[in-house]
Amino acid sequence: MAIDYAQATTERASANLKTRSLPMDDTPGLRAALKQGEPHTLLMTYVHLSSDEAMLDRFAPHFKSPYAYPPEALPADLLGELREKLHHLLITPGAARDGSPSDALMRRMMAAGLAEDVEPEFLPLLFDQIGFRHETPRRDNPRRRPANPDFKVLVIGAGMTGMAAGIKLEEAGYEWVIIEKNAEVGGTWWENRYPGVGVDTPSHFYSFSFALNPEWHNYHPQGNDMFAYLKMVADDHDLRRRICFNTMVEKLVWDEEDAVWHVTVRTADGSEEIIRANAVINGHGPVNRLKWPNIPGLDSFQGIRQHTATWDSSTDLKGKRVGIIGTGASAAQFIPAVADDVGELHVFQRSRHWVMPTPAGEDVVSDGVKFAMRHIPHYLEWYRFRIYWYAADGLYPNVLLDPEWPKDSPSVSAVNEAMRQFAIGHIERSFPDRPDLREKLTPDFPVFSKRIILDRGNYFPTYMKPHVHLEQEGIARITPKGIVLKDGREIELDVLVCATGFDVANMMGKLEIVGVDGKRLRDEWGMEDPRAYFGMLIPGFPNYFHTVGPNSAPNHAAGQNLISECQVHYAIECLDWLNARDKKALQPTVAAFDAWQDKVQTKMVNMIWSHPRAFSYYNNSQKRNFLSWPWRLVDFWNECRGPRHADFELL
Repeated sequence: MAIDYAQATTERASANLKTRSLPMDDTPGLRAALKQGEPHTLLMTYVHLSSDEAMLDRFAPHFKSPYAYPPEALPADLLGELREKLHHLLITPGAARDGSPSDALMRRMMAAGLAEDVEPEFLPLLFDQIGFRHETPRRDNPRRRPANPDFKVLVIGAGMTGMAAGIKLEEAGYEWVIIEKNAEVGGTWWENRYPGVGVDTPSHFYSFSFALNPEWHNYHPQGNDMFAYLKMVADDHDLRRRICFNTMVEKLVWDEEDAVWHVTVRTADGSEEIIRANAVINGHGPVNRLKWPNIPGLDSFQGIRQHTATWDSSTDLKGKRVGIIGTGASAAQFIPAVADDVGELHVFQRSRHWVMPTPAGEDVVSDGVKFAMRHIPHYLEWYRFRIYWYAADGLYPNVLLDPEWPKDSPSVSAVNEAMRQFAIGHIERSFPDRPDLREKLTPDFPVFSKRIILDRGNYFPTYMKPHVHLEQEGIARITPKGIVLKDGREIELDVLVCATGFDVANMMGKLEIVGVDGKRLRDEWGMEDPRAYFGMLIPGFPNYFHTVGPNSAPNHAAGQNLISECQVHYAIECLDWLNARDKKALQPTVAAFDAWQDKVQTKMVNMIWSHPRAFSYYNNSQKRNFLSWPWRLVDFWNECRGPRHADFELL
C-alpha cells in the first residue's frame, strides 16, 4: 500500500526530452502514438507543422468546451484523415514546414482546440508555461552580474520552490546555497508517503515549464512519480552540490551595519552554524507543519496512531479496525487505497467537501501517448497547453461573486451554480439508491469556496462497501480503545489515522525572524495572521522573500508550480535591480505594504471566500482569507515580471 521510495530513483533518469526531429521512422510505436494520441493535441501538432488552417475549420464544429463531460466523440473519418495527414508529415522528408506558426495562428489554434477564445493577454504566459519559448519580459535593463561577487542568496527548503530558486539563481549568476531539513530534495513529495498519496493537479502541467516530462505513468501523478521527477530535475541541474541536507534553519537576524542576514542553522548532530547571506528566499512552504485534531483524549489512544503527513510505511493495516479523521484531499486518496485491506474502516467526517469526477479508468498514460510525448515534435507542449487551460484561469469565473445573485444561495453566480449542479450530479450518479450517503456527502456551501476533492472513480464507490462506514456524528472524545461520538456510541479501533491537514496559517512555523531595529516577524504575524506586500515582502525585513506566502495561493485553480516559478523570477528581478543600482538591500515601503493589504481586502469582498458559508483552511479564526490570490493566474504572472520601483526603498 505504501510507497517504496527506494525504487523511486533512477527509473525517471530518462525523462528528459529526447531528441525530437523529423523525418521520423515509420515504426509500430509511431502508429500506436497516432492511434492513441489525444485528438485535440494531434490536431494542434499537425497544424503547427503544416499551417493547414483548413483542418481547424473542419474540426471546429465538433470541438466543445473542455469542461464538457463526457466529451463528444469525433467523426471517425475526420479523425482518421487527421492521423494520416500527420503521419505523412512526420515520416516524409521536407513535408513539415520550418519554423513556428505566427502568434496569430497560434492563438487561432488555441481557440479552435478549446472551443473558446484566448485573449492576446494570455499569450506571453502560455508561450512561457507550455514550453514553446521562455520569454523573460523585464521591467529593468538586461541582467548584469551582481556588483559584489560575494553577494550570496540563501534558500530555505529544497521542495518545488527551493529547487526552482537554485536553478534560476545559478542561471542569473548568483552565489547560492539551499538549506534542507530532510535527507533528499522533494519537500512535500519526499515527506508524504501515506497509501494512495498523489497529486490533484494533472501531471503534464504540475511540473516545471523548463523541465517538461514525457514519462509520466499517470495523468495525475502518484507520490513516488512526483518525487522521482523532482529527483530527476535535481540530477539534471546538479543541485545537490549546493544543498545542505539534514539541516534546519532556526533563526534569521538582520545585520543593519553590514546589510546581511545572520542565519542560524542546526545540523543533524545538533551543532549550530551561522551563515551570512545577503538575501533569503524562504521556500519552506505551508504544508509541512502537520496539525493534530484538537479532540479530548487524543494522546490516550493505546492503538496505533498516525498522521498521514508522517506516515510510517511499516504499518500493517490488513484486517485491522481502522478509523480515519477527516475527508479532505489526503483522506480521499487514503480511503480507497486501504479499504480492501482493512477489516473495518470508519471515516469520521468533520465537514463536507465538494467532489468532482475525473474520467474513471483513463488515468494511466498509454505507451502510445508516451511515445508521442517523447518523439513527436510539439505534441507534449500542445498537450500541456490544453491541460493548463482547463485547470487554470478558465475556472476563475467560479470564484467571482455576482452582486445580483441571492445572498443566501449555496452558490455565488450562474456559472458557479452550474458547477454545483455538475457536482451534485456526480453524487446522485454515485449513490442512486443511498439517500443517506447523498445527504451526508452534499455540502451546503459554494463549490470552490474550499479545496475541491477529485474522485478518480474509486473514492465515492468505497463508501458502498459493507465494511466502510461514514460517520457524520461529531466526535466527543478519544479513549484508549477508540472514539466516542456525541450520540454516545463508542467505536473501538486498532488504528487511528488523522488526515487533519496542516497549520497553514502559521506561515513562519518555528522559524524566528528578526529584522530592522529588532523587529520580530512573529509580533507582526502572530500565529495565524500573516500579511505581506505582494505575498512575499514585509517592511523592516530587507532582502527577505517569503514564497508561497500570504494571499499568493491560486485557490481557484491548479498551479503551485507556476506560482513557484513566478515568485522565484520576481525575487531575482528584485535582486538584479538592487545590484544594478549598487545598493545593498531593498524593502517595500510601509505605504506600499498598506496599500497592498487594502487592495487585497477590497477585492476579497467580491470573491467566493467571502460567502457566509465559506469556511476552510484558507481563512483564519477571524474568517480573514490570508491565503488566496483573488485575481487570475495571468495577473500573477504579469505582476511577477519585476518590482514596481515606486513601491520600494533601496538601502
